[in-house]
Amino acid sequence: MNAIEKLKKVSTATLTTVLFKRGFRNVFIQGVFLLNKDAPRMVGAAYTLRYIPAREDIDQLGAFEGRGHPQREAIEACPPGQVLVMDARRDASAATGGDILMTRLMVRGAAGVVTDGGLRDSPTIEKLAWPAYCAARSAPLNLVRHHAVEAQVPIGCGGVAVYPGDMVVGDAEGVVVIPGKIADEVAEEGAAQTIFEDWVEARVKEGRSIFGLYPPSPETKAEFEAWKKTQKR
Repeated sequence: MNAIEKLKKVSTATLTTVLFKRGFRNVFIQGVFLLNKDAPRMVGAAYTLRYIPAREDIDQLGAFEGRGHPQREAIEACPPGQVLVMDARRDASAATGGDILMTRLMVRGAAGVVTDGGLRDSPTIEKLAWPAYCAARSAPLNLVRHHAVEAQVPIGCGGVAVYPGDMVVGDAEGVVVIPGKIADEVAEEGAAQTIFEDWVEARVKEGRSIFGLYPPSPETKAEFEAWKKTQKR
Protein backbone atom coordinates (compact mmCIF):
# COMPACT_ATOMS: atom_id res chain seq x y z
CA MET A 1 0.00 0.00 0.00
CA ASN A 2 1.52 3.36 -1.01
CA ALA A 3 1.49 6.57 1.03
CA ILE A 4 -1.60 7.99 -0.66
CA GLU A 5 -3.66 4.86 0.02
CA LYS A 6 -2.49 4.82 3.64
CA LEU A 7 -3.34 8.50 4.14
CA LYS A 8 -6.86 7.93 2.83
CA LYS A 9 -7.46 5.84 5.95
CA VAL A 10 -5.95 8.27 8.48
CA SER A 11 -7.92 11.13 10.04
CA THR A 12 -6.62 14.69 10.00
CA ALA A 13 -6.76 14.59 13.81
CA THR A 14 -4.36 11.64 13.92
CA LEU A 15 -2.09 13.29 11.35
CA THR A 16 -1.78 16.46 13.43
CA THR A 17 -0.56 14.33 16.34
CA VAL A 18 1.93 12.42 14.18
CA LEU A 19 3.26 15.72 12.85
CA PHE A 20 3.35 17.27 16.33
CA LYS A 21 5.67 14.44 17.43
CA ARG A 22 8.02 15.60 14.67
CA GLY A 23 7.89 19.22 15.79
CA PHE A 24 5.26 20.51 13.35
CA ARG A 25 2.53 22.52 15.10
CA ASN A 26 1.02 24.64 12.32
CA VAL A 27 -0.28 22.12 9.79
CA PHE A 28 -4.10 22.38 9.97
CA ILE A 29 -5.59 24.92 7.55
CA GLN A 30 -7.81 27.23 9.57
CA GLY A 31 -11.23 28.52 8.60
CA VAL A 32 -12.13 26.20 5.72
CA PHE A 33 -14.91 23.63 5.46
CA LEU A 34 -15.94 20.83 3.11
CA LEU A 35 -18.80 21.79 0.81
CA ASN A 36 -19.90 18.25 -0.09
CA LYS A 37 -20.17 16.22 3.10
CA ASP A 38 -20.43 13.02 1.02
CA ALA A 39 -17.29 13.69 -0.99
CA PRO A 40 -14.51 11.08 -0.90
CA ARG A 41 -11.42 11.62 1.23
CA MET A 42 -8.95 14.03 -0.33
CA VAL A 43 -5.27 13.10 -0.63
CA GLY A 44 -2.83 14.53 -3.16
CA ALA A 45 0.25 16.62 -3.73
CA ALA A 46 -0.24 20.39 -3.59
CA TYR A 47 -0.43 22.44 -6.78
CA THR A 48 -0.41 26.04 -5.58
CA LEU A 49 -1.92 29.31 -6.82
CA ARG A 50 -1.35 32.73 -5.27
CA TYR A 51 -3.59 35.79 -5.37
CA ILE A 52 -2.87 39.42 -4.45
CA PRO A 53 -5.51 42.14 -3.96
CA ALA A 54 -7.34 43.18 -7.11
CA ARG A 55 -6.76 46.54 -8.75
CA GLU A 56 -9.49 48.26 -10.70
CA ASP A 57 -7.47 49.21 -13.79
CA ILE A 58 -6.29 45.62 -14.31
CA ASP A 59 -8.98 43.29 -13.02
CA GLN A 60 -11.75 43.67 -15.58
CA LEU A 61 -13.78 40.94 -17.29
CA GLY A 62 -11.52 41.11 -20.30
CA ALA A 63 -8.73 39.62 -18.18
CA PHE A 64 -10.24 36.16 -18.72
CA GLU A 65 -10.17 36.36 -22.52
CA GLY A 66 -7.66 34.25 -24.41
CA ARG A 67 -4.76 32.51 -22.70
CA GLY A 68 -2.45 33.56 -19.91
CA HIS A 69 -4.72 34.31 -16.94
CA PRO A 70 -3.00 32.53 -14.00
CA GLN A 71 -6.24 31.23 -12.50
CA ARG A 72 -7.46 29.73 -15.77
CA GLU A 73 -4.00 28.36 -16.56
CA ALA A 74 -3.84 26.68 -13.13
CA ILE A 75 -7.19 24.99 -13.71
CA GLU A 76 -5.84 23.47 -16.93
CA ALA A 77 -2.37 22.70 -15.54
CA CYS A 78 -3.08 21.09 -12.15
CA PRO A 79 -2.06 17.45 -12.75
CA PRO A 80 -4.44 14.55 -12.16
CA GLY A 81 -4.20 13.31 -8.59
CA GLN A 82 -3.01 16.64 -7.22
CA VAL A 83 -4.88 19.21 -5.08
CA LEU A 84 -5.22 22.82 -6.19
CA VAL A 85 -4.44 24.92 -3.11
CA MET A 86 -5.20 28.65 -3.37
CA ASP A 87 -3.87 31.52 -1.29
CA ALA A 88 -6.56 34.21 -1.17
CA ARG A 89 -5.10 35.98 1.87
CA ARG A 90 -8.02 34.66 3.97
CA ASP A 91 -10.35 37.03 2.09
CA ALA A 92 -13.60 35.21 1.39
CA SER A 93 -15.55 38.31 0.34
CA ALA A 94 -15.18 37.16 -3.28
CA ALA A 95 -14.88 33.79 -4.95
CA THR A 96 -11.67 32.15 -6.13
CA GLY A 97 -13.61 29.88 -8.48
CA GLY A 98 -17.06 28.65 -9.40
CA ASP A 99 -18.87 25.55 -10.56
CA ILE A 100 -17.51 25.53 -14.12
CA LEU A 101 -13.89 25.73 -13.01
CA MET A 102 -14.38 23.21 -10.20
CA THR A 103 -16.13 20.80 -12.55
CA ARG A 104 -13.24 21.16 -14.99
CA LEU A 105 -10.77 20.31 -12.22
CA MET A 106 -12.82 17.27 -11.24
CA VAL A 107 -13.14 16.02 -14.83
CA ARG A 108 -9.40 16.47 -15.35
CA GLY A 109 -8.78 14.19 -12.37
CA ALA A 110 -7.62 16.64 -9.72
CA ALA A 111 -7.89 15.20 -6.21
CA GLY A 112 -9.66 18.28 -4.85
CA VAL A 113 -9.42 21.99 -4.16
CA VAL A 114 -8.65 24.07 -1.06
CA THR A 115 -9.00 27.84 -0.84
CA ASP A 116 -8.94 30.22 2.10
CA GLY A 117 -11.15 32.47 -0.02
CA GLY A 118 -14.68 31.89 -1.23
CA LEU A 119 -16.27 29.65 -3.84
CA ARG A 120 -19.28 30.76 -5.89
CA ASP A 121 -22.02 28.55 -7.31
CA SER A 122 -21.62 26.57 -4.10
CA PRO A 123 -25.06 24.87 -4.31
CA THR A 124 -23.83 23.21 -7.52
CA ILE A 125 -20.32 22.46 -6.29
CA GLU A 126 -21.62 20.78 -3.16
CA LYS A 127 -23.44 18.24 -5.32
CA LEU A 128 -20.23 17.11 -7.02
CA ALA A 129 -18.80 13.79 -5.83
CA TRP A 130 -15.54 15.60 -5.29
CA PRO A 131 -13.88 17.37 -2.33
CA ALA A 132 -13.94 21.17 -2.34
CA TYR A 133 -12.88 23.16 0.74
CA CYS A 134 -13.43 26.91 1.07
CA ALA A 135 -13.70 29.61 3.71
CA ALA A 136 -17.18 30.77 2.67
CA ARG A 137 -19.90 30.58 0.08
CA SER A 138 -19.28 33.79 -1.85
CA ALA A 139 -21.16 34.93 -4.96
CA PRO A 140 -18.95 37.83 -6.18
CA LEU A 141 -16.47 36.87 -8.90
CA ASN A 142 -12.79 36.83 -8.03
CA LEU A 143 -11.97 40.04 -9.93
CA VAL A 144 -13.81 42.02 -7.24
CA ARG A 145 -11.14 41.23 -4.64
CA HIS A 146 -8.46 38.94 -6.10
CA HIS A 147 -5.76 39.10 -8.74
CA ALA A 148 -4.18 35.74 -9.56
CA VAL A 149 -0.45 36.19 -10.05
CA GLU A 150 1.45 32.89 -10.09
CA ALA A 151 1.27 29.13 -9.67
CA GLN A 152 3.60 26.54 -8.18
CA VAL A 153 5.22 28.85 -5.63
CA PRO A 154 5.18 28.64 -1.81
CA ILE A 155 1.95 30.10 -0.46
CA GLY A 156 0.02 30.57 2.76
CA CYS A 157 -3.45 29.00 2.95
CA GLY A 158 -5.48 29.47 6.10
CA GLY A 159 -2.33 30.44 7.97
CA VAL A 160 -0.36 27.35 6.92
CA ALA A 161 2.70 27.35 4.67
CA VAL A 162 2.11 25.19 1.59
CA TYR A 163 4.93 24.31 -0.79
CA PRO A 164 4.36 22.69 -4.19
CA GLY A 165 4.52 18.94 -3.71
CA ASP A 166 3.48 18.93 -0.05
CA MET A 167 0.92 16.22 0.69
CA VAL A 168 -2.56 17.61 1.34
CA VAL A 169 -5.08 15.47 3.24
CA GLY A 170 -8.71 16.39 3.77
CA ASP A 171 -11.60 14.78 5.64
CA ALA A 172 -14.86 15.99 7.18
CA GLU A 173 -12.93 17.81 9.90
CA GLY A 174 -10.66 19.82 7.63
CA VAL A 175 -7.32 19.85 5.82
CA VAL A 176 -3.78 18.99 6.94
CA VAL A 177 -0.60 19.81 5.05
CA ILE A 178 2.29 17.32 5.35
CA PRO A 179 5.77 18.43 4.23
CA GLY A 180 6.52 16.42 1.12
CA LYS A 181 9.85 15.07 2.33
CA ILE A 182 8.27 13.25 5.28
CA ALA A 183 4.97 12.20 3.71
CA ASP A 184 5.92 8.52 3.47
CA GLU A 185 6.96 8.16 7.10
CA VAL A 186 3.95 10.15 8.34
CA ALA A 187 1.65 7.91 6.30
CA GLU A 188 3.29 4.81 7.77
CA GLU A 189 3.02 5.98 11.37
CA GLY A 190 -0.45 7.44 10.82
CA ALA A 191 -1.76 4.11 9.53
CA ALA A 192 -0.28 2.28 12.53
CA GLN A 193 -1.66 4.89 14.95
CA THR A 194 -5.12 4.56 13.41
CA ILE A 195 -5.17 0.80 14.07
CA PHE A 196 -4.18 1.43 17.68
CA GLU A 197 -6.74 4.19 18.20
CA ASP A 198 -9.52 2.05 16.73
CA TRP A 199 -8.53 -0.71 19.18
CA VAL A 200 -8.54 1.78 22.08
CA GLU A 201 -11.96 3.08 21.12
CA ALA A 202 -13.32 -0.46 21.15
CA ARG A 203 -11.92 -0.98 24.66
CA VAL A 204 -13.46 2.30 25.85
CA LYS A 205 -16.83 1.21 24.49
CA GLU A 206 -16.42 -1.94 26.57
CA GLY A 207 -16.15 0.24 29.67
CA ARG A 208 -12.36 0.53 30.11
CA SER A 209 -10.87 3.61 31.78
CA ILE A 210 -8.57 5.78 29.67
CA PHE A 211 -5.90 5.70 32.42
CA GLY A 212 -3.15 3.37 31.32
CA LEU A 213 -5.00 2.85 28.05
CA TYR A 214 -4.55 6.16 26.25
CA PRO A 215 -1.67 6.87 26.36
CA PRO A 216 -0.84 3.20 26.80
CA SER A 217 1.04 1.70 29.73
CA PRO A 218 3.59 -1.07 29.03
CA GLU A 219 0.89 -3.60 29.91
CA THR A 220 -1.53 -2.04 27.43
CA LYS A 221 1.14 -2.02 24.72
CA ALA A 222 1.72 -5.73 25.30
CA GLU A 223 -2.02 -6.38 25.20
CA PHE A 224 -2.34 -4.49 21.92
CA GLU A 225 0.58 -6.35 20.35
CA ALA A 226 -0.96 -9.66 21.37
CA TRP A 227 -4.27 -8.57 19.83
CA LYS A 228 -2.53 -7.63 16.57
CA LYS A 229 -1.08 -11.10 16.27
CA THR A 230 -4.56 -12.59 16.45
CA GLN A 231 -5.65 -10.37 13.55
CA LYS A 232 -2.97 -11.75 11.23
CA ARG A 233 -4.30 -15.29 11.41
